[in-house]
Amino acid sequence: MTVRYLLDTNICIYIAKKKPLEVYQRLSELVVGDVGMSLITLGELRFGAEKSQNRDIALEKLNRLVNYIPIILPSEKTAEKYSQIRGFLEKKGQPIGNNDLWIAAHALSLNTTLVTNNTKEFIKVPDLLVENWVNL
Repeated sequence: MTVRYLLDTNICIYIAKKKPLEVYQRLSELVVGDVGMSLITLGELRFGAEKSQNRDIALEKLNRLVNYIPIILPSEKTAEKYSQIRGFLEKKGQPIGNNDLWIAAHALSLNTTLVTNNTKEFIKVPDLLVENWVNL
């Protein structure tokens, strides 16, 4: 599946909550197939739902989100990008979180733009296209 945008965990949360509104509005401007979420993002979202005080409600919201935004599986190319990025960032002494590293690698392997509100981490990754839909 080819997508224009890979959504980071925080953006998926904003979409599910419909807050901030500009994120949800930006999504509504796109067509089906423009966006997807990484399996790694799904794992982070499921973890958050599982530990929620309102677990059942959180899982229900997540299921609705997954019905709306396709899950994209990592590939061997994702693993290749992961090793390259990790090596580069470690040499520079600028590591990022492990899941963020995988999500960045996934976006690079798809040659797509990562949408996140965590630009501080992701701008460290060379050649990664990053957009922030918050405060557009």
